Amino acid sequence: MTEIDIIGSGHMARGIATRLLAGRHDVRIIGRNDSQMRDLIESLGPGASGAYMGSPITSNVVILAVPHGATREVLLEYGDGFDGKVVVDISNPVDYTTMDRLTTSPGSSAAEETATMLEGRAEVVKAFNTTFPKTLVVGTVAGQPLDVFIAGDSEAAKEKVSAAVARSGMRPIDVGPLRWARELEAFMLLIMALQVNPEHEHFNWDTALKLLA
Repeated sequence: MTEIDIIGSGHMARGIATRLLAGRHDVRIIGRNDSQMRDLIESLGPGASGAYMGSPITSNVVILAVPHGATREVLLEYGDGFDGKVVVDISNPVDYTTMDRLTTSPGSSAAEETATMLEGRAEVVKAFNTTFPKTLVVGTVAGQPLDVFIAGDSEAAKEKVSAAVARSGMRPIDVGPLRWARELEAFMLLIMALQVNPEHEHFNWDTALKLLA
């Protein structure tokens, strides 16, 4: 079984870990909050383990399950610890005080910022930003498997992430190079804005972005 490191111990870490464990991956949760990390690992059950932030990264695939604003701190803390890894950026750089704008610069994305900070030492893949914690825990919405939209400049890196997604019962959709993360993040701004808009009372965080054919 393949081990995957997840940095973060919040709701998205729980959701992604749940799905990966269902796909018979081993998952290691790396977090700062001792009690939160322990509670998460215990609830996840067999196949899940934990480590404190700063512990060496042992997996080839590392998922950054942290808010966009915390990414830089994590990358600086680990330094060359990400060298040669596939780093998955799941963040949505949304201004949560207004829910009406992205916090990234025009013509960029959170994933591209991550790639710039890593300076080519790791392959960055955008994935899971179009999924929500509750739907990941369940694995389906309205009986449909979750779609996971994936962007990246390395075909080999995208193949690794896509394989893990597919094995975990979800449908990977390769949207193209990493610059397409801009569209994925912008679209989720729209989705989130609709969900918090009181005029759309039937929209909530249990929804999913799904392509049907």
